[in-house]
Amino acid sequence: MKKITFALFMTLAAACSGEKAEETPAAPDAGAEAQPADAGPASVATSADLERMRAQFAVVDMDVDASFLTEEERAVVNTLNQVGNYMSEIYSRQRSEMNPEWRAEIAAGDLANKDLLLQLFDLHFGPWDMLDNNAPFYGSTPMPDGAAFYPADITKQEFEDWIAAHPEDEDAFRSGYTVIRRDGDGLVAIPYAEHYREWLEPAAALMRDAAELTSNESLKTFLNLRADAFLSDDYYESEIAWMDLDGPIEAAIGPYEVYTDNLFGYKTAFEAFITIKSPEESAALAKYKDFLRDMEANLPVEESYKNFRRGFESPIVVADQVHGGGDNVPGVQTIAFNLPNDERVREAKGAKKVILNNVLGAKFDRILGPMAEYVLVADQAPLLMKKYMAGQTLFHELAHSLGPGTIVKDGAETTVSAELKELYTGVEEGKADVMGAYNVLFMMERGDMPAAEKENFLATYFVGLFRAMRFGTNAAHGKGAAFQYSYFKEVGAFAWDDAEQKFRLDFAALEQAISDLTRDVVIVQGDGDYDAAKAFLDKYARLDANAEAVIASLTDLPVDIQPVYPDRL
Repeated sequence: MKKITFALFMTLAAACSGEKAEETPAAPDAGAEAQPADAGPASVATSADLERMRAQFAVVDMDVDASFLTEEERAVVNTLNQVGNYMSEIYSRQRSEMNPEWRAEIAAGDLANKDLLLQLFDLHFGPWDMLDNNAPFYGSTPMPDGAAFYPADITKQEFEDWIAAHPEDEDAFRSGYTVIRRDGDGLVAIPYAEHYREWLEPAAALMRDAAELTSNESLKTFLNLRADAFLSDDYYESEIAWMDLDGPIEAAIGPYEVYTDNLFGYKTAFEAFITIKSPEESAALAKYKDFLRDMEANLPVEESYKNFRRGFESPIVVADQVHGGGDNVPGVQTIAFNLPNDERVREAKGAKKVILNNVLGAKFDRILGPMAEYVLVADQAPLLMKKYMAGQTLFHELAHSLGPGTIVKDGAETTVSAELKELYTGVEEGKADVMGAYNVLFMMERGDMPAAEKENFLATYFVGLFRAMRFGTNAAHGKGAAFQYSYFKEVGAFAWDDAEQKFRLDFAALEQAISDLTRDVVIVQGDGDYDAAKAFLDKYARLDANAEAVIASLTDLPVDIQPVYPDRL
């Protein structure tokens, strides 16, 4: 495939200055116990529906140039790829502990469409369509909001009532590193290190093997500390070590995102990104991390909502992914990520932004670029530029390090994520989108990016909202894109062209709306008001008939890609 680079993006920046992510929608599940009476598969989607589902993902062979790696580095990467496979074993069970049994049932059966069913089961890590609000395509078992992190039949009220009656359990129950299970008439929190020991122990052993192989001291330190963390559930020191990684191998492995926990947004999912870094392109973008403090100061809110407590080191890495694992594999593919999520690490060290160059490039070529003619009127569709998909992606990730994080509410220190609970991911992804756009415009205002291409950027950004909304408005990125769309519609940032049945942007109005929405979302987060956040999402995180019509017209384009990486370097 054609590989995207940041060369053009950086050329334009240099000329004027003289430099995620995406996730899959969350999952429902049957858990290890407390299965519904009808937990066994009862039906299979029609062959036509299965074929349609399969066509939503374009299979892309991801050839990676690893010629610059030494034999030692190749051996390390190939060992870490095996760790990624263990992350997939765990994450499959985090979606549903019935997954292995259900997959074996399909494989042993004689259904005419068995091969297609297995492809889809593996694509979605279970029998639920991630692009259709987790509707089952094999069987009739609905996926609980809490996936397999909690008993399938638990309610929010039961969870909260237990904590109220057993306050000594609160930390363990709300921890990102425990599963909740029934114990007789009660509930118990089981540490990840215990519950997933079958896969974490061999994963830790492989991490130590890779540490023995490498002569890179920063990588050796991270791998050993992360192996220890797998068996202790104490990830702080290894997160700090990950921030300090130096060298061509960039590997993020462990429990990170909470998208799969739609009950509370507490529980982290295991995943792995095994990548190799482009030193030149990473260095070219490095200057933007030095602007983070300026971006924070420039936010269109009162000073009390600005956050200067976080560290502003925030390395920026441009890399090619060579293998995935766990939450990184099924459904919609990540094009960039901003980690770690631990606010303690962010305040001490900031957060690292990693752009997955080859994944992003494949998505522009196969999806975003061709979408323009479906979304925008004929005279605006040609404005899209690949470099501004890259630019928006970068500044989306930078925006995750801006705005409220640790806050004070009712006199006590807490975090935005703790207060907004399951609403947090949708609000945060939308915030990162619109704040990212706000800061691209800020860079243009400063002269660090070409203001003459403002309309190119705004058109690329707007079409990108439709790419995300195709993931479904129950998914964090889709929900965040939907509330941007509805807000922009309300203030007249675009109009529907009846003749062309497409959108026409009002660029000046859109620029102002980006600033206003950035302000409004930062205030929602900074107040830590769950009810206000819910009211905001209820009002804006929805699609109108025109948006739905445009999305429906995109059936000839894949919704996402299914990358195929080489087995070994």
